[in-house]
Amino acid sequence: MSDKSYKASWAKIGNSSGYRLTSDFFREHPEFVGSDGVVQVIAPDTVIFLRTKAADEEQAQDDLMLSLYLDFLTKQALSHPHELEEYTQQMAEEDDDLTAGVRLDAD
Repeated sequence: MSDKSYKASWAKIGNSSGYRLTSDFFREHPEFVGSDGVVQVIAPDTVIFLRTKAADEEQAQDDLMLSLYLDFLTKQALSHPHELEEYTQQMAEEDDDLTAGVRLDAD
């Protein structure tokens, strides 16, 4: 995942409002030219843009979301290493007790 950011500016577009991205975004990522997608709010001041994918590519979207989440966790851990806590055997046993007897449906 790239750490590069691109400027987005709010704009009135026809009868709607939207955000405009600088041309270097599309120059460097031509796969997004002409693509539709959705914006998802993931925190009060944070959104991500998800490219619309076909139903058979649902797994790829899940993989993307997991990747974004893991990138976020990694950045938080590197920014605040003093807040990390070791996962102990006692914690694992407590988790096992909480999930004992729980059956998961494969679907």
